[in-house]
Amino acid sequence: MNRVLLGDVAEIIKGISYRSADYSDSENGTAFVNLKSVARGGGYNPDGIKYYVGQIKPSQYVKSGDILIANTDLTQNREIIGSPIIMPDMGRSACFSLDLSKIIVTDTNMVYPRYLFYYLKSPIVREYMLAHSNGSTVIHLSVKAVPNMEINLPPLDQQKKIANILSSLDEKIELNRRMNETLEQLGQTLFRHYFVDNPEVDSWESGEVSDVVRIYSGFAFKSKDFDIDGRYGLVTIKNVQDGSFIKDCADHLSEPLPDKTPEHVHLKSGDIILSLTGNVGRVCAVVGRDYLLNQRVAKLVSEESQAYAYFLFRSKTMKDRMVGISKGTAQKNLSPIETGKLKIKIPPADTISQFEENAMSLLNTIVSNNEQTQALAALRDSLLPKLISGEIEV
Repeated sequence: MNRVLLGDVAEIIKGISYRSADYSDSENGTAFVNLKSVARGGGYNPDGIKYYVGQIKPSQYVKSGDILIANTDLTQNREIIGSPIIMPDMGRSACFSLDLSKIIVTDTNMVYPRYLFYYLKSPIVREYMLAHSNGSTVIHLSVKAVPNMEINLPPLDQQKKIANILSSLDEKIELNRRMNETLEQLGQTLFRHYFVDNPEVDSWESGEVSDVVRIYSGFAFKSKDFDIDGRYGLVTIKNVQDGSFIKDCADHLSEPLPDKTPEHVHLKSGDIILSLTGNVGRVCAVVGRDYLLNQRVAKLVSEESQAYAYFLFRSKTMKDRMVGISKGTAQKNLSPIETGKLKIKIPPADTISQFEENAMSLLNTIVSNNEQTQALAALRDSLLPKLISGEIEV
């Protein structure tokens, strides 16, 4: 196995220094890949894309297959510093920010680019990146340290085999993501058909969200009760993404649980949760079990139809209304009580029942796909260091 410096086989390119005025949510500009495009632990997050309208150097464009790493980290636990992403096909031109660096393999006789991507995701690289980062609120990676990092290179044919094994798992994960994207769109189409475009809507009684969906706030667990080896993962706003649940929890608890812990904070697969702070209005279905709901996250329950609750709160209209009633400037806060008071038209029971028959299978499939995705990701993450180190031969 060869041992070389990253800078001997690859070029590291800086991204665009930008101002907030240079980008927007409008799709008129060039797709702008930034820190929000980096998933925790590495990988591409499609929810993070904005659009850039400033000046771009030729070297600052990215294309499918390009590797980027995070130079900056705003998370409390240094969750993304040094994490790599490999660009998918954007279907349009794209560029990247100064918070990221592009790594271009210059010696393809020694390094298979996709193998390098997985190598950059390995624990040994994670330790190196953390050791060469500094800062408190904002973490910065020493860009000069990146090309000086030593990497282990098995023969090129082994690199390709390792990359192909891990890529096959990632491809299935991406397939599930795209399938869920389609299922979400179908669910919203059904929701609009039954509850928005339905000509009978005007004749329905007026009411409040709380008339059909109960909103339960999480419990204020105390840090003194946390147990790193505890059975229960504590679900916070970090676990709630738009349509996807992050299973990794920073804190855990053991039994016996604190006195007065409400029964509703016990979460199981399929439960619907809502973020109340920061990126307010995010909604997803829980995947897995043995989770507890922390404060600033709410649980949505509808005895009539969980599918109704899910697709109502996942709709853009509802998201906009929740953001609109949120309080705060530096950090938005959404009140579950005020959310429950939002005015809506109350659908008849038979209409909700019809919707449930059609939409619940969509929701169940979304949850099932997410369960499979998490299992595949766990398998990939367990195989990656063993394949990279040579512990498992291919």
